[in-house]
Amino acid sequence: MSLERILNAESVAIIGASRIPTKRGYQAIKILLEENFEGKIYPVNPKEKRILGLPCYPDVASIPDPVDIALVTTPASTLPAILDACGKKGIPGAVAIAGGFGETGVQGQELEARLVEAARRNHVRLIGPNTSGMMNLKTNLNLVGLRSAPRGNIALLSQSGNMALSLITEAKIKSLRGFSYYVGIGNESDIKFHEYLEFFRKDPDTGAILMYVEGMRQGREFLQQAYKTTSQKPVILLKSGRSVTGKRSAGSHTGAMAGISEVANTAFRRAGIIVVENADELFPVAETLSSLPPIKNNNIAILADGGGHATIAADLLTDLGLTIPELSESTQNKLKNILPAAASLRNPVDVAGGTDAAPTLFADCARIILNDPHVGGLLLVGLFGGYGIRFAESLALQEEDAAHQMGKLVANRKKPIVVHSLYSYEKPHSLHLLRYYNIPVFDSIDVACKCIGALGEYGRYLSAYHAKTNFVLNSAERRKPAGEQIIASVIREDRSTLLETEGKQLLALHGAMMSQNDRDGISSAKMKKTLIETNAHSSKDFLAETADDAVRFAKIIGKPVAMKIVSPDIIHKSEAKGVRLRIKTEEDARGAFDSIMKNAQKYRPGADIRGILVSPMAEPGLEVIIGTKIDEQFGPVIMYGLGGIMVEILQDVSFRVVPISRRSAKKMIEDTKSYPILEGVRGQAPRDRKALEDLLLICSEVMEAYPEILEMDLNPVIVHEQGLSIVDVRILLNPKCHASTT
Repeated sequence: MSLERILNAESVAIIGASRIPTKRGYQAIKILLEENFEGKIYPVNPKEKRILGLPCYPDVASIPDPVDIALVTTPASTLPAILDACGKKGIPGAVAIAGGFGETGVQGQELEARLVEAARRNHVRLIGPNTSGMMNLKTNLNLVGLRSAPRGNIALLSQSGNMALSLITEAKIKSLRGFSYYVGIGNESDIKFHEYLEFFRKDPDTGAILMYVEGMRQGREFLQQAYKTTSQKPVILLKSGRSVTGKRSAGSHTGAMAGISEVANTAFRRAGIIVVENADELFPVAETLSSLPPIKNNNIAILADGGGHATIAADLLTDLGLTIPELSESTQNKLKNILPAAASLRNPVDVAGGTDAAPTLFADCARIILNDPHVGGLLLVGLFGGYGIRFAESLALQEEDAAHQMGKLVANRKKPIVVHSLYSYEKPHSLHLLRYYNIPVFDSIDVACKCIGALGEYGRYLSAYHAKTNFVLNSAERRKPAGEQIIASVIREDRSTLLETEGKQLLALHGAMMSQNDRDGISSAKMKKTLIETNAHSSKDFLAETADDAVRFAKIIGKPVAMKIVSPDIIHKSEAKGVRLRIKTEEDARGAFDSIMKNAQKYRPGADIRGILVSPMAEPGLEVIIGTKIDEQFGPVIMYGLGGIMVEILQDVSFRVVPISRRSAKKMIEDTKSYPILEGVRGQAPRDRKALEDLLLICSEVMEAYPEILEMDLNPVIVHEQGLSIVDVRILLNPKCHASTT
């Protein structure tokens, strides 16, 4: 159901209306009247006749007119019955203020389930429960109770009423920007984050979307909607619940999935969302992105009236991934003509006192700098706004003139200016003028840098948008019939783990090569009880059921081999002493077979042993790991990092949400600290990164194609100068798959 009629409601019923001033049912009516809500208000309370001059109705059925939304202020236990009444009346939406649901424990979860069932049964979309309410500032529909919230083009979604209060108060005090809507998400029981995102993407009065998130019930659907939204308007998000204690607090607060997982940061950024780590940066970044054009070339110029601020800004912007290019010779010559000889002209530009008596020079310098084709945006740091305070009152007029000029410059050149001013707290008129022209002003140099950095980050995302891969929720077309048979066979045998042979076969079906020269994956004898006749140059794996098989296969391979136990009852092969390496002779192969079988039977008496895998020993190379799992909020994710025992020691890994694109696979590899080793160090040849990217894409496809898979672990994968070798594969299925077949 569309949220249009709910969020743009023209009539509201206040269920639980009251004559007591401290009650929410009184305050809601009072504020709607005070703020001149453009629609109709219907108080509902069977004990009252009139409240604040409005007729009061005993129940919603008694209201003579259609109603778009109900604000429910009664206790939690009453809500399911109230939604039944709203459904019969044809009210499409309700705001449930009460807490006491999923955030409180088992009983609350049961009540919340009843509430959601009632909402769906009655076709009533529910905001909350456990919400501070919602506001449509365009029509003065204020169901929050917060007075005088500033209007603007920023839509605010928050799971914390206090965070919303903080952001709205900050906007009132420090900015000329404001909000188009505010929605308190609450427990996100019915309407989900991605549905609000879709609504605001289409809303013509919303230019940016600001989010405070503690937990998310349908993260994958949210990411899919974010892709569509961020190409049209910026989304800014602060995520909490990163620590164990934070997750616990978030869960007790919202009742939603507690906290944000370790993969969230890259998942959000990949979808074009600007992720903010600090609460004091949240509104400033939203203000900046809703006011200014993104930076198209990632190049920033710094204009300062002191070397210290210029140096700090240069360091901060470099840390944020922005480039501070040297200005062109032509630009430097033009600056040289208007600034004193001591000025630094290369970038950062330090006016060296040239503006002390003539602050209009700031506008002249800004014009020259932004005309440089290599410059995408300008950060002004220092004393601007304070010259009329510090030096002479007459300079205030020059600062105001400079503000006018810079405002027009931004509008004409379509390049942003962000200002840091030590005198922001003094509120001089020149800084007010900058804000009037949509140039944000900040008293913190760190915040100013973060804001112009966000313009660069958003610009980089938009420039590469065509290379992004969207999330495909229905990926059945990627399944292979033979792959389905493998999965079905495992489930029929009531196993949760694929044999190594089955795992390699599944990967091979999707194009994976098990070793350097392999083109077909594991041999056709994979699961059959027959011997294999093949040419001596094959690099395939073979499943030996007897010692004679092992000798034959080792001879076929014609090089040192590895031998490993294959049993659904023995997952940890090394622990069972079920692995032998560097087998060179026929005698060694026979002895290794007997030894492995004896060790396996001792380790797990009566184990179901399918045979022993005979594989060519992999050539030396770089050991890496590729793993996948199901994230509780975002579904299938893939991990890459340095492999072998080093993965646990160094924990040098990167994550992405599945599916990934070629570009994402490349970036995953580059995001690890060990990436230079892959490129070749100290005279070593570079490894085959293309083959590694291919394998990452295949693993992504396999996870996408088979939702039955819970985890997949390829460790180690040895990357050679040409090609790679998948030494071990472990694939676990979701236990729910077994339950669904019984």
